[in-house]
Amino acid sequence: MKRSLVATFFLAFALVLASTAASPKKGSSKGGDEGKSAVRCPAAVKAQDGSITDCPDTGCGPSLDPNLNQQKNIKEDSDAAVDKDFSFLAGLPDPVPDFAIGDTREKVQALGEGQMIRVVAIALVARKGSKESCNCGLSKAADTDNHIVLVDPSTQNPTLQADEKNSQTAEFTPRVRLTHPKLKGASLQKLIAASPNQALLVRVTGVQLFDSEHSLGPLHLKRNNNWEIHPVFGLEYCPADKTCTKDSDDNWVNMEQ
Repeated sequence: MKRSLVATFFLAFALVLASTAASPKKGSSKGGDEGKSAVRCPAAVKAQDGSITDCPDTGCGPSLDPNLNQQKNIKEDSDAAVDKDFSFLAGLPDPVPDFAIGDTREKVQALGEGQMIRVVAIALVARKGSKESCNCGLSKAADTDNHIVLVDPSTQNPTLQADEKNSQTAEFTPRVRLTHPKLKGASLQKLIAASPNQALLVRVTGVQLFDSEHSLGPLHLKRNNNWEIHPVFGLEYCPADKTCTKDSDDNWVNMEQ
């Protein structure tokens, strides 16, 4: 009888261990990791000789939000873009009530996440990317996002120092660059630097996204809210000697041409 009880105990213990090993690892609440998961990195990424094509859409690492990363890592979208004013993004609620890191995205999809939009704005800087879980912690320029600071096109004499706090973010991503290789932050930054007052009028086409990690986690960015155009699928700019409007294709120059 005792042997039977002991055997039953060890069988139950083994089942618990197996169940724990098969389940995604959840982060603790320390350091803003509550609701995050661990995703094992592919061998090529671990060896630091991989590229973005080796990285799963969830990204990888010890603590991440796979649902958010999959939204960031959309590679293509054939939906027609809807024209939106800059104030549309700036006026969206942030954060969403009752939304937590790691949640599925239905609540933010109800506010428009996932729709293709086109927005006219002033670009003040295109920053180099850095390591992120969505890109498996890769650090080469070809494998990282570029963060573009956008401000309202009606802003008078905008500057990065004065107006970044009222900005929205757009991002070029490495997965989109596989089919849109000219959407590079360095190329856009050259255009910004050459424009009057380093403020370039642009028309950005991409996917509306709520960056729940920055909104609800410990790392808050200097911007109006955490709604982004991410990823960007197209960017046009207005030459300094031309007039461009959101309702007309006249004079806009496609960055990819």
